Amino acid sequence: MERVADSSIFQNSKTTQLTQYLMEEGYTEYGMIGCTQPRRVAAMSVAKRVTAEVAAGVKEKGIPLGEKDKLGGTVGYAIRFEDMTTDQTVIKYMTDGVLLRESIRDPDLNMYSCLVLDECHERSLNTDVILGVLRKVVARRSDLKLIVTSATVNADLFSSFFGGVPVFRIPGRTFPVEAYFSKSVQEDYVMAAVKQTIQIHFNSPPGDVLIFMTGQEDIEGTCTILAEKMESLADEDSPPLMILPMYSQLPADLQAKIFEAAPKGVRKCIVSTNVAETSLTVDGIKYGKYAHCRRIHAFSARYAFSLKFSSLVLGLVIDAGFCKLKVYNPKIGMDALNVTPVSQANAKQRSGRAGRTGPGFCFRLYTERQFTDELMFSTVPEIQRTNLSNVVLLLKTLGVDNLMDFDFMDPPPEENIMTSLYQLWILGALDNSGNLTTLGRRMADFPLDPPLSKMLLFAHEYGKCSTEMLVIVSMLSVPSVFFRPKDREEESDAAREKFFVPESDHLTLLNVYLRAKQHKFDTNWCTRHFIHAKGIRKAREVHAQLVDLMKQQRLTPLSCGGSWDIVRKSICSAYFYNSSKIKGIGEYINMLSGLSSALHPSSALFGLGYTPDYLCYHELISTSKEYMSCVTAVEGEWLAELGPMFFSVKESYETTLKKRQKERLDAANMNKEVAKNRNEVKETAKVMGRNGSGLVGRKSSMVATPGRAVSGTPKFMPKKRGRLGL
Repeated sequence: MERVADSSIFQNSKTTQLTQYLMEEGYTEYGMIGCTQPRRVAAMSVAKRVTAEVAAGVKEKGIPLGEKDKLGGTVGYAIRFEDMTTDQTVIKYMTDGVLLRESIRDPDLNMYSCLVLDECHERSLNTDVILGVLRKVVARRSDLKLIVTSATVNADLFSSFFGGVPVFRIPGRTFPVEAYFSKSVQEDYVMAAVKQTIQIHFNSPPGDVLIFMTGQEDIEGTCTILAEKMESLADEDSPPLMILPMYSQLPADLQAKIFEAAPKGVRKCIVSTNVAETSLTVDGIKYGKYAHCRRIHAFSARYAFSLKFSSLVLGLVIDAGFCKLKVYNPKIGMDALNVTPVSQANAKQRSGRAGRTGPGFCFRLYTERQFTDELMFSTVPEIQRTNLSNVVLLLKTLGVDNLMDFDFMDPPPEENIMTSLYQLWILGALDNSGNLTTLGRRMADFPLDPPLSKMLLFAHEYGKCSTEMLVIVSMLSVPSVFFRPKDREEESDAAREKFFVPESDHLTLLNVYLRAKQHKFDTNWCTRHFIHAKGIRKAREVHAQLVDLMKQQRLTPLSCGGSWDIVRKSICSAYFYNSSKIKGIGEYINMLSGLSSALHPSSALFGLGYTPDYLCYHELISTSKEYMSCVTAVEGEWLAELGPMFFSVKESYETTLKKRQKERLDAANMNKEVAKNRNEVKETAKVMGRNGSGLVGRKSSMVATPGRAVSGTPKFMPKKRGRLGL
């Protein structure tokens, strides 16, 4: 570990250098070295950098470069819908989700001799699940080396989770950052940030400013107010201020402006989302502000120029102390962006932006008492505040029957797990006993959310329209391709209306893709029609990967021609539990939860002169009110046919009696299946106890800890809970 300690003086060294040191130590002789990243763009950029470093080392030895020295040779990466590895790859960078899916095919991960889990402090959903999976893998494989790395991780928590493993604290190089707290509580964080920026601009030495805001609305508001204030205060002697916004929906060419050097004598002020918290460094910034911030994963997925972030430096940072977290409500099945105070770990991470290449300053727009008493030590893990349907399906595929006994570092709420199991049962992925069905196993083969997988399989087997459905799923798998710039809203809305299919937003996405394909995904055509060119091309890449996955399952895509009604029925097959009935003009009420919601103004069904009686939506979004996102009109008969557990067509008194009788028979059969399953589990447990296999299982579950005797490793004892059943 001495060489790792020496390398810590370099930026991002733990990610780029550690894998190379492991390769030099000979770990590649026994298998592959894997390194996980929470973001796709990080895995891609780091793999490219390590490829260049390895190639430079080969060139220094006088060896001519070959194909294996290029990206995808000795060093490669794998992200969702993209695999840049070959048989020669020995260092593989990937996202947590890729490693999790590899564990389905190979439960012991035998192809790896060493795994490095990087940036674990972010505690993403896949990170928490893969930690639980790897805890069992290292108990079975004493030859596997697992290294958990992070700049701000709670090392003791991770050490105890793996049975008290050793902790190596390697200091890195940081410049001093002076943190200043507010003397009083700020009521308006936007105005407070604007005032602080103006004060810095007129009274401080040269240095660029970074302001963190929640999202597009706050960023544009801050830029507008700051520009107005500067215009009113400007005179001949005042230095100019260059104001640059930065958010996910901004086109790539406008985002790239933040990396351009400012003219001499001009101070640059960047107003950004929290993508700058860990990925962005801009040269010259010495003063920074943090307002509400939110993790924008869509940015990482879409814009490859973020690979340049490591070449920029920030020196002035201001923190307003709030952030937006995506929280899932299992009762109504809705995601909401809730404004919450940032954690102390986030605040420290942001202040570090000011000291990347020189001394800096951090202005926090909250009091020191608020920092110590009101801010949590770390952010709530994503696994405790998100929909777990996809995770539950993967764990069922891995053979985890009782999810309550899985080794979660921070167990999710029981209600979230129960809701996810219920949704999978509705989709047909689980049977009445909670076991995986044949359909569920086929759904798990696709790296998609369970409803999208069900929609694709139904479209192929029953609708014979999998060609059209592949395009729709691809468009739903990337961030929104529509761009609505400020001051050009009417023009962009008029351009979007040209693509509208009155019956469905899903079919509108299909229409956009087909029109872009006709023009060969031309950038100029996309710009004229206010469409993200990079987003539509990413959808094309996803589409190609999904076609390959279908061919691997021996499924040939089929087209329905121009009859798109069967496409709407296929959408209804996966989202019938998200169905709503008309209540008023533009107002709908959910047929299961009774929640009132409205059509989003950007929907193709909004303002067309008529509204369908029934519709299905992709998801609910809570902002100023509850809006339905990505809506499709459906027929009432489809709901009764595809969701018989919820809906039926009322015909007569006699059919109502028959329906109730059938419901009673189904409930009795379900109870019999559950009772039979429980008896089988009890019999299996008795047989294992008589054969002494229980003792063997306990010994094999112990975590192998380097430098300790076998008996000295503490055993992790998960809290026993009641058995989970439907």
